[in-house]
Amino acid sequence: MSAATTAPPAHVSRTGKGINFGRAIRSEWIKLRTVPSTVVLLSITLVVMVGLAVLSGWGLAMSAGFQDMPPEQQAQMAESGVQGLQGAAYTVPAGGIIFGQLLIASLAVVLIASEWGTGMIRSTMVAVPKRVPALLAKNLVIAAVSFVIGVVAALISYFVAQPFLAGEDLDFAITHDGILASIVNTGTYLALIAIISMAIGTMLRNTAGGIVTAVGLFFVLPVIVVNILAGLADWIPDAARFLPTNAGQQLVAIEIADDALNQWQGGLVMAAWAVGLLVISLIVAKRRDV
Repeated sequence: MSAATTAPPAHVSRTGKGINFGRAIRSEWIKLRTVPSTVVLLSITLVVMVGLAVLSGWGLAMSAGFQDMPPEQQAQMAESGVQGLQGAAYTVPAGGIIFGQLLIASLAVVLIASEWGTGMIRSTMVAVPKRVPALLAKNLVIAAVSFVIGVVAALISYFVAQPFLAGEDLDFAITHDGILASIVNTGTYLALIAIISMAIGTMLRNTAGGIVTAVGLFFVLPVIVVNILAGLADWIPDAARFLPTNAGQQLVAIEIADDALNQWQGGLVMAAWAVGLLVISLIVAKRRDV
């Protein structure tokens, strides 16, 4: 009788370093840049942000023409609020931020909610079993891309708008107090918008619902609070300053009103919204089934 022999298991070479956060980020970056629709949407965001900012600069230059009008007409236009053109010119580099936040918010929601909706999130979780690092990698990639889009758009807007502004002596140096910070914070603002929106998409797991919720939070709610509810109580206008977009837009402000948050305060308030919603979304993702 011969003894049964069992072949020893084949040796499995483990030359790689395994799954880590850096590789998760690289994977999300590859997924982002290899989807044509995403690249097209980001390109459109950049182009339109620059276009709107340049259009704003051209409009200011045209408005400055009232200085050549008769004194009576100048006074009439000044009473209508056409004044402080130089101060308005300082805001031109960030002039496309409203449109930018709409597209970035929509993109962030679509990127995460579509994975939940189609079931593709399961592949992500198989590759990166721990949900928190996988979702953090997604947030970091879209935030970084949004930051770059915002900074590049504001920087290009500054240089392209200067010839229009120079015709009416409204041009200014990039080293002017607050200008460079406003350009950089245009990217910071869009990055925070992306994180808030991706958190909404993670919690709702529905593309349409996530986009509607983000648009409501960023655009509709401030209008309702400031224009409709403000007369109900004295504290409501003060509370409206702490809505994410109202606070976050102070990041790109050059001149600060007496009763408004400054750049640091506005940035911290919006960052608190982003961190708070991100933490809630991570908790929800861990507790719910994929």
